[in-house]
Amino acid sequence: MKKTIYDLVLILLGSFIFSIGINYFTIPNMLSEGGVIGLTLIAHYVFGWSTGMLNFLLNTILFLLGSKFFDKRTIFYTLFSIASSSFFLHVTKEVGHVLTMDTLLASIFAGLLVGMGIGIIFRAGGTSGGTTVLARIAHQVLGWSIGKGILVMDVVVVAGSIFIIGIEKAMYTLVVVWVGAKAIDFIVDGLDERVAVIIISNQPQKMLHSITNSMSRGLTVLEGKGGYTGADKEVLYIVINKQELVQLQNIIKDIDINAYVTAHHVHEVMGRGYKASKSKAAEGA
Repeated sequence: MKKTIYDLVLILLGSFIFSIGINYFTIPNMLSEGGVIGLTLIAHYVFGWSTGMLNFLLNTILFLLGSKFFDKRTIFYTLFSIASSSFFLHVTKEVGHVLTMDTLLASIFAGLLVGMGIGIIFRAGGTSGGTTVLARIAHQVLGWSIGKGILVMDVVVVAGSIFIIGIEKAMYTLVVVWVGAKAIDFIVDGLDERVAVIIISNQPQKMLHSITNSMSRGLTVLEGKGGYTGADKEVLYIVINKQELVQLQNIIKDIDINAYVTAHHVHEVMGRGYKASKSKAAEGA
């Protein structure tokens, strides 16, 4: 129950941030968005329709069409996020003042806030409906990142908005969409970004024991051979959080300043041992 309440609070926070981005930056500068919110904004500009009400109707219809791809928990969370985002779109539409009329600045902050809001909703286990539902389907079926899926579908909607807001505003809207996609990926994946590190050292055992004792991480020891010397070598392989990279670098420098080290980003980690306790980590991978 505590976890559910925490998730719902996150969804409320994400929905509020999302609505601030729309009502404080997007609409005052007559920018658009991708997906359903983009269609909602175009209808608002042309007919003056309520963004909150139309956002609720369109997102609910699309979500019901794609609900078979989600479990009961995600369905509940998404319906809650659709309702909360529509509610905040309505109640914040005339609150406060326009913060900037600089179109480029507004584009950046609109994308940042909208992306952060949607990203927080995703982190809580829901979606904001609309193309985010389609993006999650693309993630499951095609392996696309959520940000990439939203970006592709949003560009299609933005292209159609040219006839309403003009080509210059549509170009600025592409900035909104791009910044938003990056913000979503950072919130969803960046906070838990992993890095795989390969270490080739003349003191592999000392390096192994120091890392396992200091970082609570298991390592895998691979058999290698020097291409030039032909000498047998032990190659250490470890996957860590990006925030731990500096700590690992310091350990390596203290033991073997001449160690050869490569690091690359890891998209996904599966299997036991990644979050091993200190005692288990000491046993190695």
